[in-house]
Amino acid sequence: MIYLSQMLGIPVVDSTGEKIGTVNDLGIATGEVFPRVTSLAFQGPGKTPFMISWRKYVDSFDDDEVRLKVPSTDIRFSYLQPTEVLIARDLLNKQIVDTRGMRVVRVNDLKLSDTSQSQLRLLGAEVGARGLLRSLHPALERVACRAAKVFGRDIPESIIAWNYMDLLDRDLSNVKLSVTHRTLDDMHPADIADIIEQLDPRLRGQVFAQLDDAQAALAMAELDDDEMAAEIVGDMSELDASKMLSEMDPDDAAELVGELDYEKAEKLLRLMGVKEQRAVRQLLGYREDTAGRIMTSEFVSLPADATVRDGIARVRDLNEDVETMHYLYLVDDERHLKGVISLRDLVVNGHDTKLADVAETEDVLTVSPEDDQEDVAEEIAKYNLLAIPVVDENRKLLGIVTVDDALDVMREEHEEDLQIAGSRVRNSSDESQHVLAGVLESEAWVAFWALGMLALALVAGANPASLLPTLAAGASLPIALHVAGTMVRYVTDFFLEYDEDDEDAPSLLGFALRGILVAVAYAVIVGMLTWGCLGILRNALGIVPTSPAFVGAVHGLVTSAIVTVALFVAAPAVLVTLRKMDAADKDISGTSLRLLMYALTTVAFVASVLLLAGSGIVLPMGA
Repeated sequence: MIYLSQMLGIPVVDSTGEKIGTVNDLGIATGEVFPRVTSLAFQGPGKTPFMISWRKYVDSFDDDEVRLKVPSTDIRFSYLQPTEVLIARDLLNKQIVDTRGMRVVRVNDLKLSDTSQSQLRLLGAEVGARGLLRSLHPALERVACRAAKVFGRDIPESIIAWNYMDLLDRDLSNVKLSVTHRTLDDMHPADIADIIEQLDPRLRGQVFAQLDDAQAALAMAELDDDEMAAEIVGDMSELDASKMLSEMDPDDAAELVGELDYEKAEKLLRLMGVKEQRAVRQLLGYREDTAGRIMTSEFVSLPADATVRDGIARVRDLNEDVETMHYLYLVDDERHLKGVISLRDLVVNGHDTKLADVAETEDVLTVSPEDDQEDVAEEIAKYNLLAIPVVDENRKLLGIVTVDDALDVMREEHEEDLQIAGSRVRNSSDESQHVLAGVLESEAWVAFWALGMLALALVAGANPASLLPTLAAGASLPIALHVAGTMVRYVTDFFLEYDEDDEDAPSLLGFALRGILVAVAYAVIVGMLTWGCLGILRNALGIVPTSPAFVGAVHGLVTSAIVTVALFVAAPAVLVTLRKMDAADKDISGTSLRLLMYALTTVAFVASVLLLAGSGIVLPMGA
């Protein structure tokens, strides 16, 4: 086997042995399972690019050179054909879609088969670490593999075969791919959406350009990031965007249009069909996060006097693009809801049976278009429904909320709850960013400890005798910072567990008393830690009670105890603040609250140490 990285830059010599250039690319014919190398691109004198037919002119090749069959004077140069791709230009270091693994990867190298001395075929793309090392220098790959073997490990190749690759950086609309080549069109819309979310922003529009309107609409509806979807639509031509919106389910289209600016949204709506535009505008008339905003107007309704035969005929005539069809809804002439019948009940009854005789008519569960979407989702989950009808105050049927929309709502609410608790939901493909963010969040106390120590040092610097005890006191600051983080988690856990109107939720007074008990427990722990540390300083290390280190330790530990109690006594006030913040902003971040408490704790700790030292409490700082 041979790799592209090994061929790039090697000499090209003619039949007389004269060097006429160096290899800089290979062309392949895309319409094969494992494409043949059809063209050789090389750089001649003065860096002039040339391209010749591989089959016609290449005699042999190895790691050192490519030898041609004819002298340089007999060469006739050619051009890249419509069915050809230059693999270094169009594939190397580019993002591609691994349609088997349903992921986006970067091509580090390309693997070729050298089954004969005059023919090469592309096997696939190397997307692993070995390809990256090899592209930098072959020696790096060898050293890394040997080092791995020393530790009993192996660095495997990671090859994606050509028939599982889809190209993104090149317009292949005129290229006829082999029938075995699996493209984005063959993938599930949810998988396409996952891939789009992993792509560089400049490539997302190119992916949608490869899809037809129906496939693009389905993939767009599966995107979790509304802002990303709006950006993609903003980059599309207005005609293409309106066609895609027309193909989308009304509720999904309304959600997307709601993310666009007013002028753009109006242009797209005016370009849509009358029926589709009316459906989307109707949903946009409802407030966000309500049942009316997430309902769909695509459902099957029949008159109350219809028969099972009528229902079956109606189902058979449905367009295949209808989002869901689990229930049939019986309505009167003014579209008032009279009953619901499931598909199962429809097919198990005789054709002449009246739908009204087998439909649920008494206790039909319904919701109002103004109901909160989270309450609607909980209603669907509670009663194991596949859809729930949305009716106005006169029970006129407006639409239905389907189980898939309910699941989306519940997922969004769950992510918001995780955000409140300070957790991070991983939606980005850049794992390194998440690791860095996680470290910054979880280890932020170190930065505040450093700031606190700096503040103590600056204040005590004017009195050299007090510098050592002051810094010794600052060594206890991590205890207070840990308590601050624990208090935030204690409060936010309560905030997530109970709603303000829950009957079993403790009262604010009860929460305050519980916080004081927790504070006392922490104070006891800090007291035991103080006693143990002072005992070590006094007995094991022989430090006398009036030494600077001993005095600093006392001040630091006493301050930690004071701040501990103060933080948990303040817990009810934090809870009330959270409640007020939540009324105005649903996206409270536990991380930002934790950082705020770290800052306040650091200020309180430094102030308490200086206050104790200045007032002579416990022991004088200069003793």
